[in-house]
Amino acid sequence: MACINPDGTLTPTAMAVISALHTPSTPAEIGQATSIPVYRIRSTIRELIEAGLVLESDGQYRLTETGMKRL
Repeated sequence: MACINPDGTLTPTAMAVISALHTPSTPAEIGQATSIPVYRIRSTIRELIEAGLVLESDGQYRLTETGMKRL
């Protein structure tokens, strides 16, 4: 996964997205908080969902317990 380094650490983009998810947020809200383009937010979120760090509900994203531990 591009947002997770081979050693298991998160990339700076993934850390920025996770840090912005202290409250449930949309990709646009995360983009505003991080100054990362929304297309990049969406691809990072997809990878974080696959990794079990983020969940989606009604168009908003939030951290899983595992995601909270990665902060």
